[in-house]
Amino acid sequence: MRSYLILIMCFLFLIQYFVQQTWLGYVVVTFVIASFFASVIEARGFPRIIGLIMMGTGIILEFYKGAGINGISEGMLLILPLLCLVTLAPLLSIPLKLGGYFEAIDLLLRNLLNHPKRLFAGITTSLFILSPILSLGSVRLISEFLSDLKLPSAMSAKSYLIGFSSAILWSPYFASVSLVLYYLDMSVGKYILYGIGLSVLSLLIGNMLFALWEKKHPIDNRTDPEVPLAKKSRKQLVQLALFVSLLMSCSLIIEYVTKWSMIVIVCIISCILPLIWGLITKSWSKLLPLLKNYKDQSVPMMNNEIMLFSSAGLLAHAVQGTNLANSISKMLTIVADQSFLLFALCVIILVVVITYIGIHQIAVIAALAMQLNAEQLGISTLSLAMLLLLCWSISTALSPFSGLNLMVSRIVGISGYEAGIRANGLHLTVMAILGLGIIMFIS
Repeated sequence: MRSYLILIMCFLFLIQYFVQQTWLGYVVVTFVIASFFASVIEARGFPRIIGLIMMGTGIILEFYKGAGINGISEGMLLILPLLCLVTLAPLLSIPLKLGGYFEAIDLLLRNLLNHPKRLFAGITTSLFILSPILSLGSVRLISEFLSDLKLPSAMSAKSYLIGFSSAILWSPYFASVSLVLYYLDMSVGKYILYGIGLSVLSLLIGNMLFALWEKKHPIDNRTDPEVPLAKKSRKQLVQLALFVSLLMSCSLIIEYVTKWSMIVIVCIISCILPLIWGLITKSWSKLLPLLKNYKDQSVPMMNNEIMLFSSAGLLAHAVQGTNLANSISKMLTIVADQSFLLFALCVIILVVVITYIGIHQIAVIAALAMQLNAEQLGISTLSLAMLLLLCWSISTALSPFSGLNLMVSRIVGISGYEAGIRANGLHLTVMAILGLGIIMFIS
């Protein structure tokens, strides 16, 4: 029942985007609120607590501002596109499963066991490509491939966090890029090349630092015989890279031609692509069970995402226009007038501190995106977008309460502090310095 509730919410949003009927907007908001509370019932632990706190605080602030029900509705409608993106994007993984691409990645990684540096590069690159499609499921997938290999915990923590956090910077199929560009009213086409550049830089830095780390902490070479990849596997790996490139290209072309929101484009492609795959391959007997599995298992597993994104989005909207938000915005504007570097450092520290105590990135970064004005700051919208996404990437890897850090620390068997700061602190520091240098250069 909960799956139908969430899926109906998504499809009503897509209809509302094109028909723009006020009454339908209220209906959609009702479904968002119902989905939130249905997810709260199933959620457990810290995410449930922080989700309720953010939702309660957001509602109180909306009434305190005098916005009341209308303010709550606006907040829900603002975060609704992101909820739909998170819910529908996993449909893109279905053609990959049917095509056997995951097995090709498994074979590739196992073939690199005797070469730690190559294996590290293989893991981070695989996550870089898969994360925009599978989100956190990519980390779970790669960890399952490597579960019986007993890799050092530090190596696993470094590879998982570097690969995933690098992908956060570039893909419109990720919540980070979609949300920031959506609130800054910036097209993906104007950002994508810069985002890919930052992401590749992050990957290169991560792999270089791992090479230095591996010299001081040698990893025993495996004695497993190397088996050259079969021609079919090599072909599938090339096809996987082409698949992701084609997705990005189609999305950018559709955005350029139609001027639709990229989030809406991604949602539509996510829904249509499995059906196109079924028509081309005529493999409906294999496709239908995966669609049923998506409805019955994948959607219900999104409790934390639905709950946290809904509450964080409402809180971000509710904070906008408050005395606190206006004071912070005014302070940052004054700082930006004096020094862009000091302004950027203040933003990074603010985001890292707030997310480190458990507040989701969406709440703080969406609030900043809605509150800050690039023109008033004396910088370009591109610079502001790159700065906010750099903050998102760094805070996701550092915060012991982020979904990524919680999953990695659980898989690897170390604390969130060890996975974030100890294993990846140097990489994130270097990336912050170089990233700020690039942003200052283009600002």
